[in-house]
Amino acid sequence: MNRLIIAILFTSVFSLSYASVFSDNFCDSTLRVDYIFGADSSGSHIMLSKQNKLKGWAGRKNNLKELPLQGTGIITVTDAELGDTIYRSSFSSLFSEWLSTPEAETTPSSFENSYLIPLPRRSAKIHIKLLDSRHQTIAEMSHLYRPDDVLIIDKTGTTPQPHKYIHTAKDQSNAIDVAILAEGYTVAEMDSFFRHASVAVESILAHEPFKTYSDRFNFIAVASPSNDSGVSVPRFSDWKNTACGSNFSTFYSDRYLTTNKVHGVHDLLTGIPYEHIIILANTDEYGGGGIYNSYTLTTARHKMFRPVVVHEFGHSFGGLADEYFYDNDVMTDSYPLDIEPWEQNITTLVDFTGKWKSLLPDKLPVPTPTDLSTTYPVGLYEGGGYSSKGIYRPADVCRMRNNTAEGFCPACRKAITELILFYTE
Repeated sequence: MNRLIIAILFTSVFSLSYASVFSDNFCDSTLRVDYIFGADSSGSHIMLSKQNKLKGWAGRKNNLKELPLQGTGIITVTDAELGDTIYRSSFSSLFSEWLSTPEAETTPSSFENSYLIPLPRRSAKIHIKLLDSRHQTIAEMSHLYRPDDVLIIDKTGTTPQPHKYIHTAKDQSNAIDVAILAEGYTVAEMDSFFRHASVAVESILAHEPFKTYSDRFNFIAVASPSNDSGVSVPRFSDWKNTACGSNFSTFYSDRYLTTNKVHGVHDLLTGIPYEHIIILANTDEYGGGGIYNSYTLTTARHKMFRPVVVHEFGHSFGGLADEYFYDNDVMTDSYPLDIEPWEQNITTLVDFTGKWKSLLPDKLPVPTPTDLSTTYPVGLYEGGGYSSKGIYRPADVCRMRNNTAEGFCPACRKAITELILFYTE
């Protein structure tokens, strides 16, 4: 038989197999689960807020039981009757970051989080757990999904916000859907938002490996209007009424721009196919934030908009760590030196094999920081993950370290490529 025909038949059977496995357990709909993560003197807690049924499923239909990355939280869905695992996903959260702040030691607080899972056909148990920096479970809870639960909010008929596709994938049935939200843009400023959204997409797709795999992405700009123009800047006592409720000075860091109105952010996307979220802030203040499988948030009018939106998307989509560090080591508790970080672009050398070791030259089977940092563009450069000692990054210059870098280093490109293929093959 002709090799081409064999390849086509294999691909068709392979695709049908994935579709069959998915449809056996799930409907072509989405269950959006809203949680509250909180902590007090007794420890960390997870509470279910509400469940929402949404039209269509924009996520992966393959690799359903595997985790894309570890993250700082894991969701597992099991068939309630059989006990079989039918879906898993991972994430990080602003709450996990807050736990390492001084405020967390004295002041109880809570954070909103929302996650998307394919809608189970039958009753299913949803288990969610949070991990600390040592990958130990610090909170977990389970709850039951029932198809006949009348308290699940049915949003399948909700009219979506005005939106348009900035970029479309070649195969719409197997695309990664990225929604771009307007933050701090009034109705009169939506033309500016759409221009900024186009710049964001252009910037991301100009970077490898997004450029090579651009035909696997949809980018959808969503016109979510705000009452006020601009975003909240607390250090100037400037508070705004905006669509996503974002503000600078998160954890008292002036340039850290985030939102804790996560349930509301997802409400703005009801009726629109999405897996990943970018929020563009209508301000020229410098800053941003990116949280793995949560959102990217960055300022759209600052001169560094282009590199910053790519950097933050490296966090939220790619699960990449910051490769920069502070000489005074003010954040050395972020990554314990006797534990291997889950992020793919930093290492403590505790378990380096699965990261970028394959990119290093064969003649140095046991890589040493001194040899590699002086000889090779990819190696082990000490300093990363905010610490100057004991944590190593793959390159001296990378988008995850420098706004002036031309792009992602080979190790980051490898990690992002693996994720793209995980979601689409």
